[in-house]
Amino acid sequence: MKASVFILILFNLPCVYSQDYPRKEIDLSRIADELYGIQDLDLNYEDLYENLVQILSSPINLNKATLEDLRFIKILTETQIKNFLNYRMENGILFSIYELQSIPGFDLQTIMTLAPFVKVADPSDALDASILKRIRTQSNRYLIIRNERTLESRKGYTSEAQPATRYQGSPDRLYMRLRVNKPGDFSFGFTAEKDAGEMVRWNPGIRYYGADYLSFHASVQNKGFLKNLVIGDFQVQFGQGLMLGGIFGTGKGGETITTVRRSNIGILPYTSVYEAGYLRGAGTTLEVRRNFYLTAFYSSAKRDGTVALDTLEDPFITSMQTTGLHRNENELANRKTTSDTNWGVVLQYKINQLDAGVMFNRLKYNRPFLRDQNVYNQFSFTGIENENIGFFLNYTFQNFSFFNEGARTINGGGAYTGGVLLSLTPKFDISLLYRNFSRDFQSFYSNAFGENSTTKNETGIYWGWKYRFNRIFTISGYIDLFEFPWLRYRAYSPSHGHEWLFRFNYQPSRHSTFFIQIREELKDRNVSDGNTNLYQTATGKKMNYWVSYAYGGRQKLSLKTRVQFSTYGFNNKITKGFAAMQDIRIDLGKIKLSGRYAVFETDDYDNRQYAYEYDALYNYSMPAYYGIGVRKVGMVEYKINQHLSLWLRWAYTRYPYLNEIGSGNDAIAGNIKNDVKFQVRITF
Repeated sequence: MKASVFILILFNLPCVYSQDYPRKEIDLSRIADELYGIQDLDLNYEDLYENLVQILSSPINLNKATLEDLRFIKILTETQIKNFLNYRMENGILFSIYELQSIPGFDLQTIMTLAPFVKVADPSDALDASILKRIRTQSNRYLIIRNERTLESRKGYTSEAQPATRYQGSPDRLYMRLRVNKPGDFSFGFTAEKDAGEMVRWNPGIRYYGADYLSFHASVQNKGFLKNLVIGDFQVQFGQGLMLGGIFGTGKGGETITTVRRSNIGILPYTSVYEAGYLRGAGTTLEVRRNFYLTAFYSSAKRDGTVALDTLEDPFITSMQTTGLHRNENELANRKTTSDTNWGVVLQYKINQLDAGVMFNRLKYNRPFLRDQNVYNQFSFTGIENENIGFFLNYTFQNFSFFNEGARTINGGGAYTGGVLLSLTPKFDISLLYRNFSRDFQSFYSNAFGENSTTKNETGIYWGWKYRFNRIFTISGYIDLFEFPWLRYRAYSPSHGHEWLFRFNYQPSRHSTFFIQIREELKDRNVSDGNTNLYQTATGKKMNYWVSYAYGGRQKLSLKTRVQFSTYGFNNKITKGFAAMQDIRIDLGKIKLSGRYAVFETDDYDNRQYAYEYDALYNYSMPAYYGIGVRKVGMVEYKINQHLSLWLRWAYTRYPYLNEIGSGNDAIAGNIKNDVKFQVRITF
């Protein structure tokens, strides 16, 4: 069977091993448009998505990739994954990525989309070599240093700010990452970050060691019965993320099938600068006997929180802080004021297409958590410790992939989610998912698929579909019906709603892509007359429209035109938002140029427009366009040699009808904002 494959490989001998051809950068624009959900919450998406970018930037070895590895990159359908695994089992290891063309269901476009995320390793890279030799000769080793700054001065840096709120550090955001890794073998990493306004100082008494945020990990994989060991900062994902979800959530978006199912990937190093999501300690996975795996982890970490005293002067926590900002006296007063210990065990059974397990997780704070009571949070966690138990069961048969997870908070409520991915024909895929989260289910590291920002107080049914007419035309969409049995933030009554999306893709060639996307969401929100403390609710209707065309001719010149429009109808009033942008990228070999010109106009914050912007390597930029303005972005990438690359990025935003940008201590006098970024990457 492989005779024709070897003939094809002979014509590509210079690129058979390693990565087969000059490896393209990960298409973050595609990830933003398809894999990540619609950005409607007031979250720091750049830090959250940077976690996934870091993981996806390490290509997996196709000769060792597991079922869950292939699902995690969310490109291949269940049929394609099954066909790939069958081919590898019948024919042995792959010698080139081009060999994928001989597998049913793998056309050239699929392979080109998949290529940045995978590789075919040189068989001579054997694990029996010493780890020092593998680090020296086979690993991906790099150092990144980055500096970002807003050129205009903010109020918090001036004497106009109150002493307790005045920013104590420089306006520079400093970042450094050292990483040495070989997927499936080992990973060592160190990260340091200082946000704008924070100080660089050394004070062990308050756990300040230079930069405000420091992270370290060391991990090894596949050493006999030791399948995984991570020491330092890590994250955990099992089942569908009800109990242990890491920070991997992708939500509802343009990809309507593969993003529904969470991947059962276990313990991974923590690579994000999001300061509220890591576990700190150690975790391991052992093969205790054939097909049985035991995972255990322990974490003890300092957290930011507001601490108060009761009448007996016993301290307790009223709220947790997740911004990671420590710029002034008030923010520093909440820095690392509390701590938690978190441990868990997972017993897993895997054989062929069956993957099942049971889980236990216990989290304990060093002091009671007594949050400020509001009408909607009466069933939120209070106390000093929380315990959850759960199970998961995943099974794949033919083109049918079933997945589910159930969990319960001891002395609390339960949560369940289950679904199926099904390829009805080679051209038609569907996904179905049911979820039911009780109002008193409490899990602090949950990241399950759902409508709420937290995994509680929700039931819902999701149906997604995708149909490929041929290589050129694809249509897809989803319908999600959801209900909130109890009150929630900004909606003080039980409510229900729905969301649907339709997407049309046209790709006449590998260089051109066009899509139209429409989305509707109905959800209740509070209405107050302003004269009483009583709230009523009304239904808000959000409509989003996207039109995008991208052209990349022979990889030298790339153009992308994008128009976004939205409306929001609420309480007999309709507001609108609009953004149009033109991107250009020019590849001159060692020098790459990219730029954007965008105009936007939004009536209110409900119509803010999120749009991905080109950024330096391993950066993820998705700012919100809000108000009326013009934005220009330019970036230069200069690859001096194979070991040294530089990036210089400038972003200019003008709001013609404003006299001040922002509010509070972040306010900038005038109507112009300039942001600059400089990054150096050194490979060893």
